[in-house]
Amino acid sequence: MPAAFFRATAMDTAPIVRRIATAIAILVCILYAGDLISVKLRHDPLSIVQINKIYAVPQKGGKTEFDTGDPESQTCVNSIFSHLGYSPCWYVSRHRNQRVNY
Repeated sequence: MPAAFFRATAMDTAPIVRRIATAIAILVCILYAGDLISVKLRHDPLSIVQINKIYAVPQKGGKTEFDTGDPESQTCVNSIFSHLGYSPCWYVSRHRNQRVNY
């Protein structure tokens, strides 16, 4: 096939790709705004999740010793995105073990 065919096809798809990207960006903004409104209107949007701290202490010889700390409570927000300075509860509950490196 001639090279002119490929150039014309690439030029024709650029506006379509731009429209799709714009539509996705607008939909994400609408989803974020709706999520924020639902958090603001909810009576109790916050929850508490227990977090396990695991301390990684480097030892001589390149080894690492792992010590478990006391469980801690972490406040999270019941939403899809982070709001009010808190992480979403679905993310915090999936990352209950937090490693702390020294």
